Amino acid sequence: MNTIELLKNHRSIRKYQDRPIPQEVMDRIIECGGRASNTGNMQLYSVVVTQEAEKKAELAKLHYGQGATCAAYLTICVDVNRYHHWTRQRGCDEPYDNFLWLMSGTIDASLFAQNLCVAAEAEGLGFCFLGTVLYNAKPIAELLNMPKGVVPVITLSLGYPDQEGSLSERLPIEGIVHQDVYHDYNDQDIDRIHELRETFPFNQEMVKVNGTKNLAEIFTKIRYPKKDNIAISQSLLNFVEQAGMMNQ
Repeated sequence: MNTIELLKNHRSIRKYQDRPIPQEVMDRIIECGGRASNTGNMQLYSVVVTQEAEKKAELAKLHYGQGATCAAYLTICVDVNRYHHWTRQRGCDEPYDNFLWLMSGTIDASLFAQNLCVAAEAEGLGFCFLGTVLYNAKPIAELLNMPKGVVPVITLSLGYPDQEGSLSERLPIEGIVHQDVYHDYNDQDIDRIHELRETFPFNQEMVKVNGTKNLAEIFTKIRYPKKDNIAISQSLLNFVEQAGMMNQ
């Protein structure tokens, strides 16, 4: 399968075979991740590969059971600790402990993760992005002994698939592309762009099972309600400040 077909047929994998990932395979996919573009070629990220059974079980709890059968959790972090150590050791300033570099490091980490994931699928592995890393950033950082200047932003469960996985719906290209400048949407645009998503059988079943009036209510009242968003945002902000990434 060529790269285009590989990307177009991506499926999130949540069930994995009881089979370890050979070290040479892990090394190859991480090396591919490291070839991703990044800010100033600084590579302001690190990845913690967790394969030991007890530690994986502890991580699984912090991810609410997600990825419990995976061969490895990959916790990808913004990391200015390593860069500051280098600059300090060379008699230079430590200027990257602020919001700009939290954002830059998050971009770097995301590009690294996506490159790694494409390589993983080419190796026959499956994965799932776990957004819960942001819900529990502080306890995850504590569990994995992350020092000041290191913030977990992406977690992947990784392993050999024990399921085919389903192909999720996506918005049409017209829903995400703006030519030359941003063209805001009217009501008809929104209806047309979201038609596939709202008529997708799985989503229709979720609306029925949850007794909501539409799919939007699933997101705003059940999956990601405002009160939870605010609470998680405050917890994450507190941790980021504690991690020394919000200096002014």
